[in-house]
Amino acid sequence: MKYITEYRDAHRVHALMEEIARTIHHPWVIMEICGGQTHSIMKYGLDQLLPDGLELVHGPGCPVCVTSLEMIDKSLVIAAQPGVIFTSYGDMLRVPGSDGDLFSIRASGGDVRVVYSSLDAVKIAQENPEKQVVFFAIGFETTAPANAMSVFHAKKLGLKNFSLLTSHVRVPPAMHTILGSMNNRVQGFLAAGHVCAVMGYWEYTPITQKYHVPIVVTGFEPIDITQGILYVIRQLEKGTHNAENAYSRVVSYKGN
Repeated sequence: MKYITEYRDAHRVHALMEEIARTIHHPWVIMEICGGQTHSIMKYGLDQLLPDGLELVHGPGCPVCVTSLEMIDKSLVIAAQPGVIFTSYGDMLRVPGSDGDLFSIRASGGDVRVVYSSLDAVKIAQENPEKQVVFFAIGFETTAPANAMSVFHAKKLGLKNFSLLTSHVRVPPAMHTILGSMNNRVQGFLAAGHVCAVMGYWEYTPITQKYHVPIVVTGFEPIDITQGILYVIRQLEKGTHNAENAYSRVVSYKGN
């Protein structure tokens, strides 16, 4: 499959790993921002191929993990209300709040439904005009456009019973928090390619200048990730700190 198969070529991955081993001369700590990148690293065993002295630290890029306890508690209160259909991605149902989770609300009689997109929730609102349908709109920059589109679509349909419980977060503030910590060990970042496809990567330039860390926009296939690591290592070894794009087939500087 074009743009997938060629980025899973084991020979190219090993060649890139060999180049990383030739390039690295100091110990470095790199963080991959996105949970999707972490999944690929583990799935393909990339962390097992890295040379000694190079440590990957898993970042905050899982929207489930960064949803606040306060927001989880709000979701539980809303989902327990009579006359409400509460819709959510499936991975949110087991996230614990102060007193239970969405699964426990459903077990107690609440109408909690798993959907695959916010537009699925709009369809449920169409089919249940007597109920208030709430979609749990979590996520980073990647999910915000689709969630906004669901509101636009619901308004276009004239629906009065659709709403969002919004918990959107952004990547750059999370990076500022990490780099501003007294206990920070991260010396370079693999930025999430899908976030940058939406937002571009212009926001990362001030971060590289302020904290003197390289940030490389990286995709999700084995070659994407390995190449991103190589680009970060090259900058670290040279002592440079720039925002660099290793995912140019998808990402532009200004985004979409």
